[in-house]
Amino acid sequence: MQKIRKGDEVIVIAGRDKSRRGVVLARVGSDRVLVEGVNMVKKHSKGNPMAGVAGGIIDKTMPIHISNVALYNPETGKGDRVGIQVKDGKKVRVFRSSGAVVGAKA
Repeated sequence: MQKIRKGDEVIVIAGRDKSRRGVVLARVGSDRVLVEGVNMVKKHSKGNPMAGVAGGIIDKTMPIHISNVALYNPETGKGDRVGIQVKDGKKVRVFRSSGAVVGAKA
């Protein structure tokens, strides 16, 4: 079971974007995630007049290593580690600090 999934709100805990929050847009491989608005870079793109694509410098979101993000816990307002427990015969993700189920409505 993946501890960080698409759609989770995460907080960056290391790197140049430290303490920024965003939503996971996608998993890239097994150890990287694409986080909205985090690790933005400038990419030079070549135009293609046949396809109607303009060239220039674009801002692009690049993947960040999964060890540099932590799941955001809205109760504490901080990043939190995640554990996996079996409740009612199903595996669920829980916050390590409080034991609350991730994504459960309080």
